[in-house]
Amino acid sequence: MYDEHYTRLNQYRSLWILVFFDLPTETRKERKIASTFRKKLLDDGFSMFQFSIYMRFCASRENAEVHTKRIKNNLPEHGKIGVMQITDKQFGMMELFYGKKLIETDKPSQQLELF
Repeated sequence: MYDEHYTRLNQYRSLWILVFFDLPTETRKERKIASTFRKKLLDDGFSMFQFSIYMRFCASRENAEVHTKRIKNNLPEHGKIGVMQITDKQFGMMELFYGKKLIETDKPSQQLELF
C-alpha cells in the first residue's frame, strides 16, 4: 500500500497559480499591451477564472516557480498585477456562487506531465 502523503500529485504539494491584473485600456496602445499580456498567460497554459483573474495548475512548487518567473518576465510597464500560489487542497475548499445559488465545484483530476 502507498501513503497518499508521499504520492507525487497530492493536494498539499500541487499548487494553483492565480494571476490578478488591472491594466489600463484607455488608448489603443494600452489595449494592445493588455491583450498581449493576456495572450501570453493563455499561451503559458493559464485559463480564465474571471475577467481579470487567470489560473493554472502546477504539479509542484518548482513548476509553479517556472510559470511565476515567466509572468514576471512579461509584466507590462503600467497597471497592477498580483500573483498568488495556493495549494490544491485550499483551491478545493473554494465556494463558488452564481448570484445566491451555490455552484458545485468540479473535483480537479490529476494531470499527467510528459517530459
